[in-house]
Amino acid sequence: MKHPLRVLYHMVKADFLERVRRYSFLLILAGALYMAYGVIAEKFTIVVGDGYRGVYNSAWIGMLMAMCCSTFLSLCAFYVVKNSVERDSTTRVGRILAATPMPKALYTVAKTISNFAVLASMVLVLMAAALAMQWLRPEARPISLWQLWSPFLLIAMPAMFVTGALALLFETLPILRSGAGNVIYFFVWVFALAGGATTRLDDVTGIHIMSKNMRDALERMNPGDTRNSGFRMEVGGIHATRTFVWHGIDWTPRLLGGRLLWIAIGFGLALLASVFFDRFDPAREWIRKRRLKAIQNAAVDDPALAVEGGQPQRAHTTLTPLGSGGNSRLARLVLSEFSLMMKGLQWWWYVVAAGLLVAEFASSTAEAREGVLLVAWIWPVLVWSKMGCRESRHATQSLIFSAEHVVYRQLAALWMAGVMVALITGAGVGFRLLLSLDWHALVTWCAGAFFIPSLALALGVWSGSGKFFEALYTIWWYIGPAHHVPTIDFIGGSQASRSPGLYLTLAAGLLLVSCLGRRRQVAYA
Repeated sequence: MKHPLRVLYHMVKADFLERVRRYSFLLILAGALYMAYGVIAEKFTIVVGDGYRGVYNSAWIGMLMAMCCSTFLSLCAFYVVKNSVERDSTTRVGRILAATPMPKALYTVAKTISNFAVLASMVLVLMAAALAMQWLRPEARPISLWQLWSPFLLIAMPAMFVTGALALLFETLPILRSGAGNVIYFFVWVFALAGGATTRLDDVTGIHIMSKNMRDALERMNPGDTRNSGFRMEVGGIHATRTFVWHGIDWTPRLLGGRLLWIAIGFGLALLASVFFDRFDPAREWIRKRRLKAIQNAAVDDPALAVEGGQPQRAHTTLTPLGSGGNSRLARLVLSEFSLMMKGLQWWWYVVAAGLLVAEFASSTAEAREGVLLVAWIWPVLVWSKMGCRESRHATQSLIFSAEHVVYRQLAALWMAGVMVALITGAGVGFRLLLSLDWHALVTWCAGAFFIPSLALALGVWSGSGKFFEALYTIWWYIGPAHHVPTIDFIGGSQASRSPGLYLTLAAGLLLVSCLGRRRQVAYA
């Protein structure tokens, strides 16, 4: 029998090599390099006190880049690595692993380390980019490798390890492994950032350590100034007007122990995941058992399979005749697509959706209605995420793509079904806008209802998965509509943030992109 460490090494190596060859890895890596460009171009900066930023020396550049890793990269990269267990299950490799004497804890620890290896490779690329940045922005010399790279090693790396462990834990929990987990993780990430900015504890992102150290340095330069306590991250905002010299974090044993504690927490999450890991045994998954029982009950209720006295009874089935009316066939196709999108939803989903719809009609002020609409259009995110990728998920490409006019008719029906979901869930706001004759707001509402399914359809067709839409839409929804940021607020919660023409154009462009992607799929099916 091979040594467990040897088995661990080969599992991590094989998983790492398989992931770094994917397009999603290259996409996130390109985004990380763009963040490096954003730092040198001052599109992303830290403002301390009353409009101060640090001189671009090794310590300041390393801190900026490490903060990019521990915040933005920990969000995007989570969705890249959250598929290792699912991939072993779909490729049937998990059944081979389940037949070996490998302990569950060894499997979950190996997957956590492989997740971390993928994320750490991105951090290493940014470390090299940080070195190049100081040559390109010579505000301070010489280069200190310790000041430049210590924030990466002691802040970004532990954050990446915890991110990889959380991705594995989400995959082993029945509810979080689905699309709901993709949405929930975003809000966990938001709360983690808020906790790091408001508490005095050593958070996983390292925001508290860096902000406290920079404020202390500014306090030594301007003692007694009450404005020294300010600390904010600016993304494309107003640049700092003054500079100060920051020499980096003084890594005391207490600070080092706090960062090592987060690595230990990551290992604890990996061991916790082994408790919920089912070792690819479908009999232990109560959700699958319940779904299988429902399918069996539905099969028994089918008249064609009815049994009486132990003998199957023949049932006469009549097929509907083919009609020549194109419009009626399209309408039936739209209703069929709508039914497939809503299939599998639990009763409580409809209760919440109905409650939001009633609140839209009952809200007395425009601000309250916009708040309810904001929630109503995040609630069906898992319904929209099925658009365009259902064929890939259920391996029915050969069956669906052999139908007549599949590129335009089926895709148009699917888009109309997605628009129906948006119009129904937001009907209360649309009706009140119509009664008040607020035409600009009504057109903005329609543009949002057209844009959301168009985005879901384009991302689903080209990615073959709903994960990309679930992540991107949730982030877009939080940054744009939730904060009324102009040009990216597709709901138009305020007068200044409404851009109906932009989102109608985007909806049309995304539909065109969806058609091109579907034509490509049909050609290679």
